[in-house]
Amino acid sequence: MIAPVLACTDTALSTPRVLSQLPLFPLETVLFPGGVLPLRIFEVRYLHMIEQCRKAGTPFGVVSLVQGSEVRRPGVPADSFHPVGTLARISHFEAPQPGLMMVDCVGTERFRLSSSHQLANGLWMGDVELLDADALTPVPEDLKRTSAALGQLIETLREQHVAENRFPILAPLQLDDCGWVANRWCEVLPLPLSLKHNLMALESPLVRLELVADVLAKAHPADQRPE
Repeated sequence: MIAPVLACTDTALSTPRVLSQLPLFPLETVLFPGGVLPLRIFEVRYLHMIEQCRKAGTPFGVVSLVQGSEVRRPGVPADSFHPVGTLARISHFEAPQPGLMMVDCVGTERFRLSSSHQLANGLWMGDVELLDADALTPVPEDLKRTSAALGQLIETLREQHVAENRFPILAPLQLDDCGWVANRWCEVLPLPLSLKHNLMALESPLVRLELVADVLAKAHPADQRPE
């Protein structure tokens, strides 16, 4: 289903950085690398997509909607979506009844759309360029409070005995890494969809975490006072 195009170096073939004919799933959410995404699938176009991806062991792309709807309905404007998305790998699959799939996915690599088109059955396909993963960036001293607050939130969720398969944050925890901390905060904070997309698309994990810290400081100014 997905055709990789290999990028060449002077000495050898590198990891494929371009994917052609990637099936796309436009959603009213943003999937971050390392994030979890539960899906309830019932539309024919996506039932077929999930079945093909599951059998082939290939990902699909999650892109966030600018306009349109997750489910096709008469009178809804045509789909348009943000240019940067994330590959989703199926981690759990159930089909409790015909015409219904319950799927858990994990975000892997970010990508930028080069082009997209819609098939006759309504499924979007895209040619994409894979983006570099966040560089491992230690959390600086002035942002450790933001990291510690995320750790406290995770502990609170554990104390509420959230089921393992429904826990919103995957192990292992990486509370000393800017990108991981920023991504997890972006997932749980009630931010506008466009802002979440823009944060996810940022190249610098440090800048992403700084912006998240600013959001938290405005929402809870007393919690951000220096000790």
